[in-house]
Amino acid sequence: MTRPNGDGGSAVVEFVTLAVLLMVPVIYLVMAVGRVQAAAFAVEGASREAARSMATSPDDATGSRRAATAVDLALSDQGFGGPGEPAPLVRAECSKSPCALPESLVRVTVELEVVLPGVPAFLDGVIPTRVPVRAQGVAVADRFAEQDPQAQQP
Repeated sequence: MTRPNGDGGSAVVEFVTLAVLLMVPVIYLVMAVGRVQAAAFAVEGASREAARSMATSPDDATGSRRAATAVDLALSDQGFGGPGEPAPLVRAECSKSPCALPESLVRVTVELEVVLPGVPAFLDGVIPTRVPVRAQGVAVADRFAEQDPQAQQP
């Protein structure tokens, strides 16, 4: 008994076509979610370390420089902060001034907009192509840290 030759190999072609059509969106979704998750790791680490560096610094100017360095390092560690990428927004609040006074509460918020991979820039105004990611870090200045007597005067 012989088969008609009209359908020979069509199952392989259909399988490959469907596999490509289904796998491309799944791969893009994994890339996009991975990029947003990396941003979440980056801003969480940046805010935590910036708050710690401000709480342990001898003065506010040094604390601000250390915090900026900590944010840059945490973001670059996860692949952010390169040329053409949005700059992070960093806000710091202290319950006392200067921030390193004993038991001063230092709160640092880091916000970053993640550009979705593979989306052309001209679509930015038409569809949302950026995902905002925000984290807040809190640190308390050491109660027993050595303090500058000049810094504690009102």
